[in-house]
Amino acid sequence: MRIRKFFGAAAVFGSVLFATLSAAPAVEATPKTSVTLGMSIEPAGLDPTIAAPVAIGQVTWQNIFEGLTTIDRNGAVQPQLAESWEISEDGRTYTFKLRPGVTFHDGEVFDSSVAKFAIDRARGEDSVNPQKRYFQTIESVETPDPQTLVLKLREPTGSLLYWLAWPSSSMVGTKSADNNKTTPVGTGPFTFVNWSKGEKVELARNTNYWNKGEAAKLETAVFRFISEPQAQAAALKAGDIDGFPEFAAPELMESFEGDDRHVTVIGDTEMKVVAGMNNARKPFDDARVREALMMALDRNMIVEGAWSGYGTPIGSHYTSNDPGYVDLTGVYPYNPEKAKALLEEAGYGNGFTFIIKAPQMAYAQRTAQIMQAMFAQIGVTMNIETTEFPAKWVSDVFKASDYDMTIVAHAEPMDIDIYARDPYYFNYKNPSFNEVLGKVQQTTDPDEQAALYAEAQKILAQDVPALYLFVMPKLGVWDKKLRGLWENEPIPSNVLREVYWEE
Repeated sequence: MRIRKFFGAAAVFGSVLFATLSAAPAVEATPKTSVTLGMSIEPAGLDPTIAAPVAIGQVTWQNIFEGLTTIDRNGAVQPQLAESWEISEDGRTYTFKLRPGVTFHDGEVFDSSVAKFAIDRARGEDSVNPQKRYFQTIESVETPDPQTLVLKLREPTGSLLYWLAWPSSSMVGTKSADNNKTTPVGTGPFTFVNWSKGEKVELARNTNYWNKGEAAKLETAVFRFISEPQAQAAALKAGDIDGFPEFAAPELMESFEGDDRHVTVIGDTEMKVVAGMNNARKPFDDARVREALMMALDRNMIVEGAWSGYGTPIGSHYTSNDPGYVDLTGVYPYNPEKAKALLEEAGYGNGFTFIIKAPQMAYAQRTAQIMQAMFAQIGVTMNIETTEFPAKWVSDVFKASDYDMTIVAHAEPMDIDIYARDPYYFNYKNPSFNEVLGKVQQTTDPDEQAALYAEAQKILAQDVPALYLFVMPKLGVWDKKLRGLWENEPIPSNVLREVYWEE
């Protein structure tokens, strides 16, 4: 991570003003206790256990909702509502000791029966949990006493503690779960106050938070939704918002030079920008076509043109932050002539035409336009259809697989397993890949898991079920007196518990 601070010239006061202020009695400055943060995308709902868009968790995870475990700012799993756990030797029984004295914002007591309710809701037959598969190895949930929760598994699941930390695994109350989409109730350090659709979500400090030693320092917090990049910069400079943790205008980062109020932050994320292809639809069912399209793309030029040089090219669905990372950008390097030859071999010597459904976000639109020009050089015509995200994109692409190609930043950490899901919008099927991913869950040994992840990356790099483009960095701009925001993003979030204003 790199942090750059830009300072303007010092303000100069006239002698009369100086004398007036000097004569005035000293007034002790009152520290600010509120913050307003900007977000590019407004969530469609506020319950991360029933829908996939990451914007939901960016408002609610670790602010309103908490889990049995959590992920810290370094990406490590830590205890949360479960203060400790034991794992049986065969890896099939997890016994959690739950924290006493935890209540939901509506007063409901959190205990093992509520935890069982939340987990059964996530894994049940009628579950709409976006990560339902993470709960499928749970055979039974037992509650021997109010502070003890036992998960019996059908088979070892080496990533279980990590998965239980995700927003989709948040603990929800029996009384409030049905209404969490619009009026979320959790156990976290902030309570929900109001959601002005199209504008903002307001939170307030939870005065009854169970963890007194880590109670929120802020009294109130507001998330404002500003989609247009120029408007984001204008709101920052006008002081209408205190920070934009995920600033969507990389070309405007330098515009804060000389601004003594802000700090710019360039951190790591898990946001893998990929152009997914419908592997069940011609011509993308032919590996040679997919390989040709990959070789038609100059990833360095895409990063420069689409995101002002901020980003790292990738060759598989993986980031350098993750265990077992392998740089595979050399598997199908930029080679337009070889791409043309492959298309000829596949029977598309005269090229073909297709549509890319690109979300309205700046990175997707800019990347699609650059790809369009590069594909034209090998005789392939790509027409761009802007598709509203999240609603339209989720409906048409994610759920219905009604598309040729799309482009989106996959923000979930360690989500290489999406290529083993059936169904999933790529419509990619590879038993060998699935077998490797299955082996990952059979061990908790970090070295063994890393080696298996490396093998999985290589399979995807060779098969190219999606065009692997680049990892987006976390570009943040916020007030230089604001402390505690995460510089890096091991999981999509805006964790506010440690945020405060420097006096």
